[in-house]
Amino acid sequence: MNLKTTCFERAIFFSWGCKIKDCAYCYMSTQPELRKKDGKQNKQLPRRSTESILAEAILCKKLGWQIGFFSGGIGAYKTEEFLEVLKDLFAVIGEKIWLNIGALSQEELQLFKPYAKGVVASIETVNPEIHDKVCPSKPIAPYLEMFEYAKEIGLKRAITIIIGLGETIDDFDKLKEMIETYGVEKIHIYGLNPHKGTSFENTEPPSSEYQAEWIKKTRDAFPDIDIQFGIWIDRVGRVSELLKAGANSISKFPAIRLFGSEKAKEIEKQARLAGRKFQGTLTMLPDVNWNAEVDSLKLDADFKERIKQKLNSYLRKMKKA
Repeated sequence: MNLKTTCFERAIFFSWGCKIKDCAYCYMSTQPELRKKDGKQNKQLPRRSTESILAEAILCKKLGWQIGFFSGGIGAYKTEEFLEVLKDLFAVIGEKIWLNIGALSQEELQLFKPYAKGVVASIETVNPEIHDKVCPSKPIAPYLEMFEYAKEIGLKRAITIIIGLGETIDDFDKLKEMIETYGVEKIHIYGLNPHKGTSFENTEPPSSEYQAEWIKKTRDAFPDIDIQFGIWIDRVGRVSELLKAGANSISKFPAIRLFGSEKAKEIEKQARLAGRKFQGTLTMLPDVNWNAEVDSLKLDADFKERIKQKLNSYLRKMKKA
């Protein structure tokens, strides 16, 4: 595993709403219902336009950002709708992508396989008692079943965990067992971000030392695993420490909104302090003919015009940052 370089990984989200409304830590749990009480779908679903998603993917590609995974709220798309968006995303980035969209069935895995690098299980916490409390409607067992079939058909497996939900470092052995049992190749280690309106709103986020401890134990136990850590706007100063603990890459930073900002510059500085070469950029827009990038796509002309509008809207924001 190459620990001489690092990069920013952008998770591309397709929605900000989810049919699971009881994950105690999650911002989406504070958002409107996906469906009305009569079971009919809301006319205005809390999901992004496809052109917005593809415009963001183009930015990732040209700025050297890795796409951590494609994700969003459970229930935001019907299977057939999601497949069409996934095909478009694959056409734009030119490579398969990790999917973090809940526990998928065998049929869904087969359907998405041509465009998927692997599947991500949002485990969140390996402590079973805490898990039952903080995400009661998102049990772990269906994710593990998904892993079994994903392995059979050659899809990679990854997990996300959030530290600071009440677990302790003594729970690491449970994580280690899960990684060993299911051949997990990548792990995203996030620190709790106390969102307003959730039961964790007034909870103190985990310290950098505690997050680093989870990363180090994971790296020591699994020298070849890919470790990504999440930070927030108020935690850019811990990047160097977490990289030195053994992480590969950085995520959970609003890179478009804060592109070129002092905090973005600090992340690149922190990477250098850790002895890493930062691949890509959070601070300097490259000289790119952005409209030509969109024109080169094999998509409908009207669709490409909508992508250009979104892409140029993002670029204007980034230039003002």
